[in-house]
Amino acid sequence: MSFLNQRGVFLQMMLPSQSEPNTIVSMQLARKELGWDAEEQLSTESLVDSIYVVAVSSDRGKSFTIRTDKKDVDGDGDIDSDDKAKLEALAKAYVSIVNP
Repeated sequence: MSFLNQRGVFLQMMLPSQSEPNTIVSMQLARKELGWDAEEQLSTESLVDSIYVVAVSSDRGKSFTIRTDKKDVDGDGDIDSDDKAKLEALAKAYVSIVNP
């Protein structure tokens, strides 16, 4: 996350293997909060409002099942299928990137 952008998404992917036959994408969505440490006289950064989402695909990334507590990720005030669709789209997009 940069100084200008206070929101971030961190992604990690595990491809299918013998021990885990599914494609798994773990996602962390967070907001960066800037602060000031008066004692050390240094600016500080911390991640707040962080949520973790796990998306699992049994068909190599064509479709995903979202495993998480339901969260309002699109900020429209309700938790619905739109939130799930956005998380699935993010997982699908990440899987389609060859060299992240």
